[in-house]
Amino acid sequence: MGRYRSRSRDRDRRRRSRSRSRSRSPRDRRNWGSSGGRDRGGGRNSRGQPGANLRKPRWDLSRLEPFKKDFYVPHEAVQNRDPRIVEQYRSEKEITLKGKNIPNPVFTFEETGFPDYVLKEIKRQGFTEPTSIQAQGWPIALSGRDMVGIASTGSGKTLSYILPAIVHINSQPKLGRKDGPIALVLAPTRELAQQIQQVADDFGHSSGIRNTCLYGGAPKGAQARDLDGGVEIVIATPGRLLDFLESGRTNLKRCTYLVLDEADRMLDMGFEPQIRKIIEQIRPDRQTLMWSATWPKEVKNLAEDFLKDYAQINVGSLQLAANHNILQIIDVCQDYEKENKLSTLLKEIMAESENKTIVFIETKRRVDEITRKMKRDGWPAVCIHGDKTQQERDWVLQDFRSGKAPILVATDVAARGLEAHCAQTHAG
Repeated sequence: MGRYRSRSRDRDRRRRSRSRSRSRSPRDRRNWGSSGGRDRGGGRNSRGQPGANLRKPRWDLSRLEPFKKDFYVPHEAVQNRDPRIVEQYRSEKEITLKGKNIPNPVFTFEETGFPDYVLKEIKRQGFTEPTSIQAQGWPIALSGRDMVGIASTGSGKTLSYILPAIVHINSQPKLGRKDGPIALVLAPTRELAQQIQQVADDFGHSSGIRNTCLYGGAPKGAQARDLDGGVEIVIATPGRLLDFLESGRTNLKRCTYLVLDEADRMLDMGFEPQIRKIIEQIRPDRQTLMWSATWPKEVKNLAEDFLKDYAQINVGSLQLAANHNILQIIDVCQDYEKENKLSTLLKEIMAESENKTIVFIETKRRVDEITRKMKRDGWPAVCIHGDKTQQERDWVLQDFRSGKAPILVATDVAARGLEAHCAQTHAG
């Protein structure tokens, strides 16, 4: 018995000795005190993160090809306008400004100085006058300055940066073989990216400006072919763009015009590390335009890090607020009452001529359940959420916009940036 205990103790000592020798291998001794914290943090630079293999370029401004970004020549009427009229306009439109030497707003499209091919397309689209963010934003963007634009969704922000982008691109040398885009627009969701692309198509075709839209949930083949053929504008969600950058399919060496659209939402969705990784790949003397519906501390910090001597435009409140142009009715009820109330509401809405309706639901599972119930009850409903394929999303949005299926049930994937004329919204 004593002999057994002795052998057992010897085996334990040998195990401890082997364990100590393994834990003190040369590699581990080198990393003591340095790697533990990084590993525990989960690290943005871990190999599993998008863009982890991208190296930050060492930019030498003296060796970079110069480019032009100041195209603004103030119209005589804008330059000579009475300052009291300018201040009255800004006050009426709830425009507040921050920054130095901010130009006067334009009151008409003709005052912008846009080329004829842009003005012709504006008229063809049926626009009558610039929105507030456009009136004040265009002179700044065309001047080549960095800027922050804060305005509610639906205020015309997309045209505020797409039209200056077209002018900027047309003034740069043509793309060469294997050149990346001149203008990059980052957006938080596929749906918003596709809507931006539609605007770029509408206004870029007359001058032969090509674009592509990069987003996850769709095959990479067609997107890769667009990049191989050369495009002046890339509209992308951060993750898919990083995939193409890492694979070497595209690069941002020619990018001189950067747009961050819905910046607050991108940060809410956790894209900040990807955004920072992407911006590292762009020359530091670029022009950067950041657009947001709100101005939280995180968005402000991003602007301070990447924008230089920027002008800031605020239209309306800096906080997310109710749109006063929309009648909002709140019905406080118990969970078990919601389905009956929704059914009653749908009967009223579907009896109207303008009956497009968006119903927001918190979870994907509940979206599917409510949609199935609506269809059983005979309502022409479709649904959209994060588990749907891109093909399904496109089909659903097309049916909704065309009026074939006037009821859209959705999670917050469609909460911002979804263009649906005459739509009524309800939260479930």
